[in-house]
Amino acid sequence: MSIQVSTERLEHNMAKLTITVPAQDFDKACTRAYNKMKNRINVPGFRKGKAPQAIIEKMYGPETFYEDAANIVLPESYEEAYNQVIDEINIVSQPKIGVEQMAKGQDFIYTAEVAVNPEITVEQYKGIEATEVPVEVSDEEIEEEIKSEQKKNSREVTVDRPAEKDDTVVIDYVGSVDGVEFEGGKDENHSLVLGSNSFIPGFEDQLIGSKAGDEVDVNVTFPEKYHAEDLAGKPALFKVKVNEVKTTELPELNDEFAQDVSEFDTFEEYRASVKESLEKDKAESAKHTMEQEAVDKIVEATEMDIPEAMIEYETDKMVQNYEQQMRYSGLSIDMYLQYTGMTMDDLRNQMRGSALKNIQMRLVLEAVARAEGFEASDEDLEKEYETMAKTYNMDAEKVKEIISKEEEKNIRHDIAIRKALDLIGENVVPVPAPEVEETEPEVEEMAQPPKSDEELPE
Repeated sequence: MSIQVSTERLEHNMAKLTITVPAQDFDKACTRAYNKMKNRINVPGFRKGKAPQAIIEKMYGPETFYEDAANIVLPESYEEAYNQVIDEINIVSQPKIGVEQMAKGQDFIYTAEVAVNPEITVEQYKGIEATEVPVEVSDEEIEEEIKSEQKKNSREVTVDRPAEKDDTVVIDYVGSVDGVEFEGGKDENHSLVLGSNSFIPGFEDQLIGSKAGDEVDVNVTFPEKYHAEDLAGKPALFKVKVNEVKTTELPELNDEFAQDVSEFDTFEEYRASVKESLEKDKAESAKHTMEQEAVDKIVEATEMDIPEAMIEYETDKMVQNYEQQMRYSGLSIDMYLQYTGMTMDDLRNQMRGSALKNIQMRLVLEAVARAEGFEASDEDLEKEYETMAKTYNMDAEKVKEIISKEEEKNIRHDIAIRKALDLIGENVVPVPAPEVEETEPEVEEMAQPPKSDEELPE
């Protein structure tokens, strides 16, 4: 398809593309539309699907096929137009299409209104003050990290004693309301940690003290805001049989433990490595926090004219990513909205602020990268491919094969952005956090109770 494109710059970082598709290409699209629709059109004197295109057009008008023909030529012609103007304008939104001319035997002409990436100037990006973040690691934090590792290496053992809080009970249960079993209220050999609050309030408490072989009647009331409306607020009886009681056995914190979970021979060496790792993590977190504060200040000081279409496009991408995350969790977006009582508009409005902030940050970092002449070298790209290969457990050469030219361009862009962020972070000026003045809390004078019945109001 050989198209013509003209570009017109509009206010507020918008642009209008006028795209002309040759008449012969539009006529071919009309024929494709005819072939797609002919089996659904009845023409007297012809078997279904056998009426010629010219007969149908004469009977119903040639515009019968225009809408489908336009839908055929639009995607391909817009992609071609996009590629033609990509060096001239950086499009950052979906196009808003307007048809200018559409008739058989004539050029198909339409407009595409798009948002253009605003080019901004950042006045100052070095020497930005940011609140200093302490990186000290406390003994309590070290112990907590070691306990977490200890718990990961624990094992469950069956015990012959009454169940206690934090024990795991393996149970069969059948639930009923008013003597009738309800859907989802029955299971066998279900492992339940007592104190996890994963069941209805009060359920787990009534199993503390039970032993293997016990049969327990558990009486509970469903919460008023329970997700199953037919059960909300209703009392229920669960017939529970305790099959097994298990407890968690933790390994001793000694040299043997250190050798099992690390490369060190002694527990003291392992503890020192935990401290070093926590300090490194805290330092990295502090760096990111200060960088973010610095970027926020630069954003606040920079004038930007961000088109609405650009914000809408960024919001669309965030919603799509969120839907994908929901699917990975086994939950559809419709189910999520139902559980939360939100509408799609509510979700979009909730994400709009983050979408705007993402755009502002990206524009600032792009401006810094331009000012400093930051680009991704071939060596930078190789390192990125190696990182991706490790992440996805693939060969680096295989990663290169599956990366498209467009994806490579995006990776190079991201590398330049990271260099800009690193530069801002390296030049941040740490300032102490402002001291919070301690003030005496205001104590309201309590009302005095009446001294006698005579003082009570009538």
